[in-house]
Amino acid sequence: MANQRQGTKSCKTRAEVRGGGRKPWKQKGTGHARQGSIRSPQWRGGGVVFAPKPRDFRIKLNKKLKRLALKSVFSQKFLEKKIILIDDFKLKEIKTKFMKKILDNLNINNALLAYDNNKSEIFLSSRNIKNIKSREARFLNVYEILKFDNLVLTLCAVKKIEEMFGVGA
Repeated sequence: MANQRQGTKSCKTRAEVRGGGRKPWKQKGTGHARQGSIRSPQWRGGGVVFAPKPRDFRIKLNKKLKRLALKSVFSQKFLEKKIILIDDFKLKEIKTKFMKKILDNLNINNALLAYDNNKSEIFLSSRNIKNIKSREARFLNVYEILKFDNLVLTLCAVKKIEEMFGVGA
């Protein structure tokens, strides 16, 4: 989830806020507390003390670790009987209602649909259905597989996954 963070929030520090170059009043004899700039954090219009700055939150994971995590999640879904295999989605047209009808017949209301890379009609037909997400098989990730209750795979997607992990997987 850290890799999904945007990391774009930003505020200005006292060095970046406009103005405040001179001392507002002399150091001693005024009865006021000593001040160095009208743009220091305690002043209205001043900078933020530890201002957030744009940064990258990405965490690098090794390829073997990623593959092991995916294998583990697939095994867990298989043991829970949450993987549904479909020969192919036969849609008359690219329409959400046809996809919704297929999913209702399968009694699926929260699922991740995995398809082969040449099946964009599955993506286009399911993108507006609540709690349904579609992904190409090569882009499956652990977070999304765990997020959804069911994993619906086409046979082409299974072949693609077997290519990724080897036939013995």
